[in-house]
Amino acid sequence: MKPSIEEIEFHGLAALRLNGPKGSSAVISKLGAQVLSWVTPDGRERLFLSDKAVFDGSVAIRGGVPVCFPQFSDRGDLPKHGFVRTREWSESARRSGDDYALVTLETSDDAATRALWPHAFRLELTVMIEADRIDLELCVANTGEQPFAFTGALHTYLRLVQVEDAALEGLYGHEYRDAAQGNQICKDSGTELAVDGETDRVYHQVRRPQLLRAGNHSLAIQQQGFPDLVVWNPWVAKCAALPDMSPEGWREMLCVEAAAADTEVALTAGDEWYGRQTLAVV
Repeated sequence: MKPSIEEIEFHGLAALRLNGPKGSSAVISKLGAQVLSWVTPDGRERLFLSDKAVFDGSVAIRGGVPVCFPQFSDRGDLPKHGFVRTREWSESARRSGDDYALVTLETSDDAATRALWPHAFRLELTVMIEADRIDLELCVANTGEQPFAFTGALHTYLRLVQVEDAALEGLYGHEYRDAAQGNQICKDSGTELAVDGETDRVYHQVRRPQLLRAGNHSLAIQQQGFPDLVVWNPWVAKCAALPDMSPEGWREMLCVEAAAADTEVALTAGDEWYGRQTLAVV
């Protein structure tokens, strides 16, 4: 079947389904421009979506790829991870060809956002799928007359069979801030990162690709533009405290996030910034 884009309803939300080549697909909610599903030609769902996720817009949807802007986590005065995850976005472009399907969603400032953060901006998220690959590109435009700085992320939840059996390669030698250990600054000295407890790390200046080795769910991961990379798993106790996660949900996910978390991005008036994350089956 030729690649295409269709309007659908997903858990009661207006969404777009990208039907890619060889049976691949992706679902993007117009609420938050959040990718909620990515299925590869082998029939495997590659993104984790909590079975207790809330879809009414009252809180952010737990799972998929939330867009965090203009603040990462709670490191500022804004709502955690900013305010665009619960905003309605609008479709601004769609294209498809023999080997891809692509859609762009956008949102911009209004009175509600300016009451929280007094800056004019436009965000565009472009999602493209090929047979075994998905690309997400975030564009941030400063449409005002004053400079601003922001932090943010593509907060990607990857689905695993069992996180204890997975390992992330490609971070050797990188400095990171370990939030699970009192924000200690450390240097990664291992050839791979195995998750055996709460993990909450911000790796700095990451330019090399990573390999998530996870049996039949292995993925190559690469980012461009984003200066940091976040690796997060809440583990048992913190997962149990999350109302929109099942008690065993931690076992089935690992967040590997393209981020500007510890490193702000500064934009002068009229300027634009682009950040990308690519996931590919290996």
